[in-house]
Amino acid sequence: MSASTVTALFLFTLLVSNGIRLWLSLRQARHVRLHRAAVPAEFAASIGLPAHQKAADYTLAKGRYGRLDLAWSLIWLLVLTLGGGLQWMHGWLAQWLDPAGLWHGMALFGLLSVLSFAWELPGTLYQTFGLEARFGFNQTTPAVFIADTAKSALLTVLIGAPLLWCVLWLMRSMGASWWLWTWALLIAFNLAAMVIYPLFIAPLFNKFEPLQDESLVSRINALLARCGFQSKGLFVMDGSRRSAHGNAYFTGFGAAKRIVFYDTLLKALTPEEVEAVLAHELGHFKHRHIVQRLVLFALLSLAFFAILGWLAQQPAFFTGLGVPAQSEALTLILFSLILGPFTFPLTPLMSFWSRKHEFEADAYAVANARAEDLVSALVKLYRDNASTLTPDPLHSLFYDSHPPAAIRIGRLKAAAV
Repeated sequence: MSASTVTALFLFTLLVSNGIRLWLSLRQARHVRLHRAAVPAEFAASIGLPAHQKAADYTLAKGRYGRLDLAWSLIWLLVLTLGGGLQWMHGWLAQWLDPAGLWHGMALFGLLSVLSFAWELPGTLYQTFGLEARFGFNQTTPAVFIADTAKSALLTVLIGAPLLWCVLWLMRSMGASWWLWTWALLIAFNLAAMVIYPLFIAPLFNKFEPLQDESLVSRINALLARCGFQSKGLFVMDGSRRSAHGNAYFTGFGAAKRIVFYDTLLKALTPEEVEAVLAHELGHFKHRHIVQRLVLFALLSLAFFAILGWLAQQPAFFTGLGVPAQSEALTLILFSLILGPFTFPLTPLMSFWSRKHEFEADAYAVANARAEDLVSALVKLYRDNASTLTPDPLHSLFYDSHPPAAIRIGRLKAAAV
């Protein structure tokens, strides 16, 4: 494998993946715009034209931002690789740190993180305080944004830095099988994080309080008993502190599982609808979807680490991507930068698998709650979250982790008959 071959393959993959992304985004915009004037017949009785048009406008605005962000991210990727950005950072840090030492690799990751944050900051600020605010969803204040950023940076230093040091040490010390040891470490870390996150990290960003509505607690506990599910508690999260979007989710792993409701969700739905939404989430656990995804993640990451172990021994991998220098840190950075474009073809497969899981969870919810309640809950969530009811079929097929609204509601109504 020559450096020119690596360069050509890299540029070809970027061209194809970003070209498809752009084409699908433009298809989505055209389809949503064409159907903006009228509410689909199956939703006409429950969603008004102003809400439908708001959802269309929100989708179009997100699409425009997404296309700009696609170009902005592509420029940064090319600056770092073929533009010589990573090579410059490597050489600049070598003035003070031994390029063969682990501290140089740690510093390289730190410098890249800071510069990447600065590059992405304008888009992040626009998305939060521009786009989301324009459609009435943003509740984040500048003070909260700064505090969140500072907390995330501190956690990265306290948790991410020691983990990175261990990874770099394994790459240097464990010989040709370093990639297997590194994979095992990251799998163990991810499993531990599933237990630690809800108990110690999430409360740093949000307030979690026990659900106080006794009638709703009683209804939920009855559902949990019927489904044979145990949790460490029912909690309400102050999601309204940052966004008007509503959600509910399970967090934790094993005995540490918690059920968390956004306060915005509880304000929007009736107790019967909350029960139906929770029954859907329970369906994911009963069908072992979470376990399946963990297993798939482990297998895919093992394959990626095996590929990385081979690439680390190929000088052309580095020079072909604009980085003549070689180090453990550069190996990880380059691989993480190019992984997205090369794994892009997996996107529709993962989306299909996710939609299959959603249908299975819906079926479980219908068996343990009323289909009519799940339908009304979903319609409210579509309306309140400004989710488009008329996505482009091909865009939806490629990207959507959840079934399109019309198809999903149609199945649920058929089950309710």
